[in-house]
Amino acid sequence: MKLKPINDRVVIKPAPAEEKTKGGIIIPDTAKEKPQRGEVVAVGPGKDGKDEKKMTVKVGDIVLYGKYAGQEMNYEGTDYLIMREDDILVIMDK
Repeated sequence: MKLKPINDRVVIKPAPAEEKTKGGIIIPDTAKEKPQRGEVVAVGPGKDGKDEKKMTVKVGDIVLYGKYAGQEMNYEGTDYLIMREDDILVIMDK
């Protein structure tokens, strides 16, 4: 990936929004909820200074994050979220 986040920032590719409910009902675009899960595609080096922090997440991790976390961006036709590592709630087992 050509994006290189700085400090404790992480670039996440959000999972696609659900197209159907478990019961098979198709969800229209206007009712789809913003996904709260995604894959880490780039990780910054961590914070600088006295309180230097090693990054917990790594590229390829599937994570859960808050509903309104991160800054949305589109790069080369793909949507991404940029957020601080602190905004990530959980790293999911694969």
